[in-house]
Amino acid sequence: MSGSENYEDTVGYTLHGSRYLNMTNRCGVLRCAFCPKFNGSWSVKEYDMHLHHHPTVDELVEAAGNPADYREIVFCGMGESTTRLDDMLEVARRLREKGAKLRLNTNGLGNMINGRDVAPEIAALIPVISVSLNAQDEETYNRHCRPKFPGAYASVLEFVASAKKAGADVTVTAVDGLPGVDVKACEAIANRLGVKFRRRVLDDLA
Repeated sequence: MSGSENYEDTVGYTLHGSRYLNMTNRCGVLRCAFCPKFNGSWSVKEYDMHLHHHPTVDELVEAAGNPADYREIVFCGMGESTTRLDDMLEVARRLREKGAKLRLNTNGLGNMINGRDVAPEIAALIPVISVSLNAQDEETYNRHCRPKFPGAYASVLEFVASAKKAGADVTVTAVDGLPGVDVKACEAIANRLGVKFRRRVLDDLA
């Protein structure tokens, strides 16, 4: 890396025995009201997640380290990894060659961002996918996630269904503590779609 690149950027970070890759600060479609970065903080635990450059594929692979040292390697940062779909898939290919277990944490809007159904491409390389559903209906979702375009909530549900059909191990999540969010109803949606559910806690979103 040359001296002009921002050596302080957190490209890889470790939590709970897993290695996380911070690909981008861009979210593509959403501007979630509960996201720390829209509330003046770029921190996840002790890590500063603000990127001053987009890490290259080589940087991301290097930041992943030795996959044998971690339970899994997770594509997750203060942005949406599917905004860099081709780079993410190339990193996944290289890490799979090293025997890595991979997971994607996503807002589920990769189809809307990329203009096509990308779930099968992702599932073919990243077999575990966690999707932020965040609400039990479109109105509540729009209030908290503030999508730039209509149809975002439906697109998330379509992505979940497509990823499940493609054979991915899919979990949908919702944040307990957001006004109007019915966590039990979100879990019921997960059950209907045939995927797993995980409750997340407001102010502890890592």
